[in-house]
Amino acid sequence: MKKIICIGSASKDIFFPTPGGVVIKTPEELDSQEKLSFELGAKYQVEEIFEAPGGCAANVAQGLARLGIDVSCYSRIGGDKVGDWIKEELEKEGVDISLLQIDSNAVSDVSAIIVDEKSKDHVVFFNRDANNKLEIDETDVEGAENIFISALNGDWQNHIDKILKTASEKDIKIILNPGQRNIKDDPTKIIEVIENSETLILNKDEAIEIIMSDAKEYDEETLNDEIFLIESLRGMGPKTVALTNGKEGAWVSDGKEVFFAKFYVKNPIDSLGAGDAFSSGFLSGVLTHESIENSLRLGIANSASVIMYYGAKKGLLKEEEIIEKLSNINTEKLV
Repeated sequence: MKKIICIGSASKDIFFPTPGGVVIKTPEELDSQEKLSFELGAKYQVEEIFEAPGGCAANVAQGLARLGIDVSCYSRIGGDKVGDWIKEELEKEGVDISLLQIDSNAVSDVSAIIVDEKSKDHVVFFNRDANNKLEIDETDVEGAENIFISALNGDWQNHIDKILKTASEKDIKIILNPGQRNIKDDPTKIIEVIENSETLILNKDEAIEIIMSDAKEYDEETLNDEIFLIESLRGMGPKTVALTNGKEGAWVSDGKEVFFAKFYVKNPIDSLGAGDAFSSGFLSGVLTHESIENSLRLGIANSASVIMYYGAKKGLLKEEEIIEKLSNINTEKLV
């Protein structure tokens, strides 16, 4: 039985680091509080370009594989050179690719990522031709202990229905890391998945958007309160919730205790992949029955390593490496 199947996107990421953008703060937009601006019509020179595997399902699968977890990636790629490259990269890491769908009529997904060298943050431009055509066969997932659902494309609501039905019938645990587009398109459907999830992982902006979708009115102070957000989400059904907020750190709750840990890296290279690295580190603890406090440390350690490189793969830690990092991470019990 497969320990976990990661369902979602797999892509090739191409990075364009530049100091030319201007960060504009928009605190009045609670779910989009900073923007990156460039002069319209201008040209910006990029000194070096970087390439790496991407896509949440692929990223988390690779991270879990490095940490010794039996994992499969359930995604769709084109029958092209980019697809071959994605498949080879996953195989190198020991990820099971037997559920990877190859579509000769699709173009493999590619993301162009503008990295702001000053803030170390980024903006992603992506296509999802192959993953828009992802098909879910219930028999493919019924042998899993856990299913990790990340950002889905195409007929994603129908995919969700199939996954939830199979999970209920086969007693499979659902781990949800929702995509921003899914939340914007159909927050009601995402809340349905949350209600049926064992574990929920998301960032603060995503949490705010989900909470705001219930038609109640909340003031700005309340929506900026991480404890309120994480406990509100946990009250929807999940036993465990992990909330990240970029360089500020991460919070986790199991309904009994809430822990917080700061990110300890002072000079990161790029933040892309940090969330997926946190997810794989955190889940490696959850899946091996570590405490939520130790699982939080594992997530922080993995994330802190990844942001020292371009791409979501290079900095992913192996089992022996991540243990050595844990002494650097201090947690704070909040509840």
